[in-house]
Amino acid sequence: MPSVSRAPLSGRYLSFAEREEIAILRATGCRVREIARRVGRSPSTISRELRRNAATRGGGLEYRATTAQWHAYRRARRPKTAKLATNPTLRGYVQDRLAGVIANPDGTPAAGPEVRWIGRRHGRRQARRWARSWSPEQIANRLPVDFPDDASMRISHEAIYQALYVQGRGALRRELTACLRTGRALRVPRARTRGRCKQFISREIMISERPAEATDRAVPGHWEGDLILGLGSSAIGTLVERTTRFTLLLHLPRMPGHGQVRVHNGPALAGHGAEAVRDAIASSITALPEQLRRSLTWDQGAEMAQHAQLRIDTGLAIYFCDPHSPWQRATNENTNGLLRQYFPKGTDLSKHTPTELDAVAAALNSRPRKTLAYNGLLPGFALTASV
Repeated sequence: MPSVSRAPLSGRYLSFAEREEIAILRATGCRVREIARRVGRSPSTISRELRRNAATRGGGLEYRATTAQWHAYRRARRPKTAKLATNPTLRGYVQDRLAGVIANPDGTPAAGPEVRWIGRRHGRRQARRWARSWSPEQIANRLPVDFPDDASMRISHEAIYQALYVQGRGALRRELTACLRTGRALRVPRARTRGRCKQFISREIMISERPAEATDRAVPGHWEGDLILGLGSSAIGTLVERTTRFTLLLHLPRMPGHGQVRVHNGPALAGHGAEAVRDAIASSITALPEQLRRSLTWDQGAEMAQHAQLRIDTGLAIYFCDPHSPWQRATNENTNGLLRQYFPKGTDLSKHTPTELDAVAAALNSRPRKTLAYNGLLPGFALTASV
């Protein structure tokens, strides 16, 4: 039978030919940096190779290519025994910081609600297990502080994640994932998160390209927008002017057939699809004077896929925030929080009429604002906005 050869190593790792050249140069008395220059590797790579893969049987640190290759092959063999599986002290430390019981101020345990592990992520608005819930990164970086002289008490945060999510790594029970901040029972691959940027987003319309006058709130007419969602995919659109905090609410009624039929590749029957949001913004924003229609900043939601047509219809410059960065629309996020007084989470938002939305917007716009010296709108803005 022909011998089974392993796949060739990538250029990241030293090959046997390179190890032979290192052995020859080392025998001739070359220094580490000279060897690195001739081999074309980093000096740290050569120094680590000479230290880790040296032959020690003779009592010294002699470097031989065949012995170094054997050491490297043995070290690269998989699978390896997990560090948490062989070190019970380290495992106990990790488990206690991750899933340990929290305590009351008097030192007695605070058990919290009784939660049964169901093998998947906890549901929305459901009770969660109370635990110390240190993140794996916090645990990994706290170990050198608590055990400065014990090198065995070291582990990376990635090894902790693997011990939780990859059961072949063992050591930690899978139900301890409920103690992570996300409570996620399955790990999300990085490849899935890389492709989350919407296809209709280009570099030219990112928030980093927004003019400085919008950032410093010097000139009115720069808006921030978003959707607040309710029960059954109901939604209300919100537009907030950055300088004056003037708020417009967009009525997004459900389309006929919602909850009854599903049209493949058809419009979003919930009422907040790209075309519905585009028309609602256009009808509201075009009622304002042209000097109050400068730009609009939105998150990267699919409801803004028609932003190019919206720009043509209204003359607004459209910009998008970075993914997972709601703080870049701070004014709009704060306003959405105020609106939850009238439109609580978990309620059906489609039952509200345009007249009711206008009433809520008027109540919000007439409130005294601390940021406006406890006035409502800036002088004259209410008059121009109602034109």
